[in-house]
Amino acid sequence: MKISKQNAEHYIWGDNCDGWHLVKNKELSVIHERIPANTTEVIHYHHETRQFFFILSGVATMKIHDQMITLNPQEGIEVPPLTEHQMRNDSDQDAEFLVISQPNSRGDRINL
Repeated sequence: MKISKQNAEHYIWGDNCDGWHLVKNKELSVIHERIPANTTEVIHYHHETRQFFFILSGVATMKIHDQMITLNPQEGIEVPPLTEHQMRNDSDQDAEFLVISQPNSRGDRINL
């Protein structure tokens, strides 16, 4: 079955951010997310989950420990388990990206 953000399960997270579940099972999660301009996620880490973030549109910043990494469209970054990270949008335009998590991060997140 074809899936897109138009027909996927939708949820709101953080400060009015959107998420659409494209794949949602215990072994794998693929989420299309939108983070509005000048918005940040809570710094957190995962015990077991490895994640890959891939920017579709806009510009986002991934904070890993104390390092700020700018991600432009068609760029991505892998975040291993036990790595403190925070997705940020410090720009004046929305950013959209994919979050691929293996295994699914449900119940595996520790907010700092």
